[in-house]
Amino acid sequence: MPKIVIDGNEHDFEDGLTLIQACEEAGVEIPRFCYHERLSIAGNCRMCLVEVVGMPKPIASCAMGVKDLRPGRNGEPPEVRTNSPLIKKAREGVMEFLLINHPLDCPICDQGGECDLQDQAMAYGVDSSRFALNKRAVEDKNIGPLIKTMMTRCIHCTRCVRFMTEIAGVEELGAIGRGEDMEITTYLEQGMTSELSGNVIDLCPVGALTSKPYAFTSRPWELRKTESIDVMDAVGSNIRVDTRGREVMRILPRNHDGVNEEWISDKARFIWDGLRTQRLDQPYIRENGSLRAADWDEALALTAEKIKATPSARAAALVGDLAAAEDIFALKDLAERLGWTHLDCRQDGTKLDPKWGRASYLFNSSISAIDEADAVLLIGTNPRLEASIINARIRARWRTGQCKIGLIGQSVDLTYPYDYLGAGPTSLRELLSDQSDFHDKLMDAARPMVIVGQAALARADGEAILRMAAKLAVHIGALNEDADWIGFNVLHTGAARVAGLDLGFVPGEGALDAAGILDASENGKIDLVYLLGADEIDMDQLGDAFVIYQGSHGDRGAHRADVILPGAAYTEKNGTYVNTEGRSQLAIRAAFPPGQAKEDWTILRALSAQVEHTLPYDNLTELRAAMYEVAPHLAAIDALEPADLGAIRSLASDAGKVKNQSFGSAIDDFYLSNAIARASVIMAELSALKKSSGEGATGTDG
Repeated sequence: MPKIVIDGNEHDFEDGLTLIQACEEAGVEIPRFCYHERLSIAGNCRMCLVEVVGMPKPIASCAMGVKDLRPGRNGEPPEVRTNSPLIKKAREGVMEFLLINHPLDCPICDQGGECDLQDQAMAYGVDSSRFALNKRAVEDKNIGPLIKTMMTRCIHCTRCVRFMTEIAGVEELGAIGRGEDMEITTYLEQGMTSELSGNVIDLCPVGALTSKPYAFTSRPWELRKTESIDVMDAVGSNIRVDTRGREVMRILPRNHDGVNEEWISDKARFIWDGLRTQRLDQPYIRENGSLRAADWDEALALTAEKIKATPSARAAALVGDLAAAEDIFALKDLAERLGWTHLDCRQDGTKLDPKWGRASYLFNSSISAIDEADAVLLIGTNPRLEASIINARIRARWRTGQCKIGLIGQSVDLTYPYDYLGAGPTSLRELLSDQSDFHDKLMDAARPMVIVGQAALARADGEAILRMAAKLAVHIGALNEDADWIGFNVLHTGAARVAGLDLGFVPGEGALDAAGILDASENGKIDLVYLLGADEIDMDQLGDAFVIYQGSHGDRGAHRADVILPGAAYTEKNGTYVNTEGRSQLAIRAAFPPGQAKEDWTILRALSAQVEHTLPYDNLTELRAAMYEVAPHLAAIDALEPADLGAIRSLASDAGKVKNQSFGSAIDDFYLSNAIARASVIMAELSALKKSSGEGATGTDG
């Protein structure tokens, strides 16, 4: 291990580190603008200059490796100085160059208070400049409805260019011109189309790229910051919700190396305006075909009356994809006390069931293990739309050149090349029988990974396909206990799905699933349906059933409901969410629900008293204690419970009949996939732009 003396202290470092990384490990902070831990090294800004004793001039610490330094004449370790007068003067000179053309508009810049250039100018700026030339002006670029540009502020660090090329996989940003005429722009003067484009806002160290929807609304010191969890997909990305008063002003990512690193999707970042619009802020009751406002006593009394009058065999409950584990548990507890058996948390009809074991429906290898996979088979999934962060992980692994990727399903642009094996179960059968070229790549892989999507499972033959996928995983050696590798994975699209399966919110023996409930309602065999945030079903199939809708937005469920009980959105309640890999995480309340809306579990608690089956908990602590008795692993916050390989092998031991029908798509519109998204003006604009761009023949249509 190389030894280096940094500011008079000797340290040992691993091979492969750069000097800037070594200094960070030694507790010495090096200023930087272009360097970023998750991007390739550019060496543009020169702000990270350090002095290496014996070298004639300062060097860029981001571009020099620790093993590139030579020992002294007598074998003494190399010495690095980060705070010498030479380095201070060099950094002041770099800062002076960076500020030659930078406009002095900090008071009106949205980056103010969070600007790296501001912070470094405090340490290395000077009170005047030796450059009296006119400042360069650059035309602002229109790169879409999400990112506001002020390119005169740009210092050409190229972080945005490297992110879009390397992480997002959409090569839409680049540099034109040279020297003083250099500009960062989109190649075809169009908006960026990546689902991860908003991350360049966080990456920009100056105010050149800022959030367009957030522009001129607030300053960072006005906001209350709350750590929470994103529910726009099943990845469980760690986020920070910034609020002012009762309003959510913006959503930013938090670092979690095991889940989302430090990125979030555009839907997670810009969904906040949907939290304000089309909100249900008071109870409603349908009379004479129209909804009218009511108070809580009246709404709960009518709901209880209908529940009491309905035989348990003719009542059903469905849970949506945004519900917290506590809400699901409370509804299941109440349903069991009422004798209801027609329960389901699988709105899309996916054929997953906790009776086969938890490993049968989890992303067992963990999201971070994608970094170790050397072969990935995608079955009936488009991770770019269903889990953008996971897709970025797969792309990052592909970029190493050590991973082969195959796809069975719709042929789509995943931002990386793959072997297209076919559109449906026939191709999966060919893999099992060694009739596919990709079979050898899976067999030769030391750590193969199978990822099954909801489009493959939400079919009549979904169980048979799940069994085939499990059989293939066993066949290719994806279950290797000796190597501590479990390569059988299910990719979910709903944030509430895994918690619903963990808590057993599925039909009892001989009871109806989601499709059966809808058919029975349409045929008059179900008289009452309780929808807990369930909006992704065909409401026309509910027939004449009495529908109770509990949720936060006036979406599809509320339009059909006979009684509306206004609930809280995910930013307005404390809740537990379990992501696709089975990781239990806590969302913290950042704001309060609007009007008379209440947290969902408290509504169910109040309703239980009205129907004379009072739930035995009066606060969240008591509810969680009861929930942990049923599902103890939910108490292990941010931990991954080991999977039971026996469950996967048992699943693989039996086969079923499959139809030779191509796999469809689990998500039709990335930007409008749930009730909050459909209430968002920003998401609606993005959806419209996406559709219009798809109609252009050349991609250059304005």
